[in-house]
Amino acid sequence: MDDIVKQAMAKWPKVPHCFGWLGLDARGGWRMRDERAQTLGLAGDRITNPALLAFINRNYTHDDAGRWYFQNGPQRVYVNLEATPYIVHLDPGQRFVLHTGETLAAIEQAWLTDAGQLLLKNGEIVALLDDRDIAPSLPLLRLNGAPAGDDALLGWLASPSDSGALTLEWHGAAIGIEFIAGPSLPARFGFQPEPRPDPA
Repeated sequence: MDDIVKQAMAKWPKVPHCFGWLGLDARGGWRMRDERAQTLGLAGDRITNPALLAFINRNYTHDDAGRWYFQNGPQRVYVNLEATPYIVHLDPGQRFVLHTGETLAAIEQAWLTDAGQLLLKNGEIVALLDDRDIAPSLPLLRLNGAPAGDDALLGWLASPSDSGALTLEWHGAAIGIEFIAGPSLPARFGFQPEPRPDPA
């Protein structure tokens, strides 16, 4: 967290939190959600200013209730999550890079959702792979040791317990991939997709 943010928090410790105005979409884009976007349930306008994006990324964290937020000076700006707290991309160098710009140095666990989305976990980082990177990631997947093509993956998703071992081949390791239902992600990993204020 930036030093200037820490100083502002110490100087103004009781600034009200902000809810609903910032979103993170399923492709890792930060979205500014004005009153119209909130009323109509829209994603909001994508933030493109490089300095602002870097500031948000550096000061992005969560509270004990699983609500993710951006610490904007003394104010917490809570984030509506379209998917998961982090979105990951596969870069041309075959590295998994988080939407905050950090490389996912290790992968402890992996899942495939019922919608065919790849989910990766390392420590407290839970990241969904950008859907545009699914196809480039297919060569990393193996089913019973053989390359997992589209038909093999569809068969595994239809019956994961009967289709054998699906793995992600990563840095010389075969990481087992488990099946998970997409709607169960918030409860399973303890995050709130639409943070709300604490009860009065």
